[in-house]
Amino acid sequence: MIISDLTVDKRVNVDIISIPLKIIQKSMVIAHIHVIDFDDENNIINKNVLLHQAGEIWHISASPADKGVLATCYNKTADGKVVTCAAVWRMPAELEPGGHESPEDAASPAHALELLCHLGPAAHGSTACVAWEPAGDGKRVISLADNHILLWDLQESSSQAVLASSASLEGKGQLKFTTGRWSPHHNCTQVATANDTAVRGWDTRTMSQIYCIESAHGQLVRDLDFNPNKQYYLASCGDDCRVKFWDTRNVTEPVKTLEEHSHWVWGVRYNHSHDQLVLTGSSDSRVILSNMVSISSEPFGHLVDDDDLSEQEERSQEPPQDSVIATYEEHEDSVYAVDWSSADPWLFASLSYDGRLVINRVPRALKYHILL
Repeated sequence: MIISDLTVDKRVNVDIISIPLKIIQKSMVIAHIHVIDFDDENNIINKNVLLHQAGEIWHISASPADKGVLATCYNKTADGKVVTCAAVWRMPAELEPGGHESPEDAASPAHALELLCHLGPAAHGSTACVAWEPAGDGKRVISLADNHILLWDLQESSSQAVLASSASLEGKGQLKFTTGRWSPHHNCTQVATANDTAVRGWDTRTMSQIYCIESAHGQLVRDLDFNPNKQYYLASCGDDCRVKFWDTRNVTEPVKTLEEHSHWVWGVRYNHSHDQLVLTGSSDSRVILSNMVSISSEPFGHLVDDDDLSEQEERSQEPPQDSVIATYEEHEDSVYAVDWSSADPWLFASLSYDGRLVINRVPRALKYHILL
């Protein structure tokens, strides 16, 4: 059985043609991390394989500051129980994005990852995910372990992790975090988490809760993402087949809801540059690209001087409408991960349960409409 997850290296410069997408495939024996290089100019995909011998991986995230460092959450057997641990790793220098060796050689051997440090003892519980601070030197990470949110400081070239602060969910039942996302706004002092059907915001300076959306979705919340250009806007998706957009200053009702998928929605991602472009992936095997212009940072398009518009053009100017741009059906199984390229804002990838990676582009007509 193979389950897949995907993360995009956040530190690739725009002038680099090959766009690295770190893909992970998990097997019951040993896990492999596939480092994918996409040559956009020649439309060629190359890959290298890294061995992850610690266990079966369930989550992976790339450091925003060091392109050779990543974190994984993986299964491990301890005292007869299976727990999910977290660790930080470094890939071999020759396989780092932009510096790997002859990936087109299919016979090249797999390389092992170098363990840098573990993120906490198993006493904290099973780790659901690891989120890196989006700005800075890549030395601060959040891990979510059962009902604990843990803030780590990485020291000595990430070879040691020191627990800086923590907080716990309180309430009835066995509360457990399922996912989390670090906000790029507010000087990176806020983190959003999901547990069951609720979404919560945390201040990392005090590790206190700052907002709570008790019933954000009718069923389990699967993923979160912050609007990169509007500091209070947050997207969520879940098993109720919906994608919802929230203003964290007033969480009584979502500002917008999408109901385009017919099964669980596993991933939602804002475009890093043009926040009206929103990507979603679902167990209905589809990837949907939506134009959420009404709640974007440019709800009326680019500002144009009124003096430059003729009277007829002024009359024809209407606010753009939210719509589904395209539905992609190349996958034959559940789509578990979607993400945008950090080097090219018009390029995105999706990954499904059967291990299929699909790379697509925003339709050219829409691209020019946004730019012009």
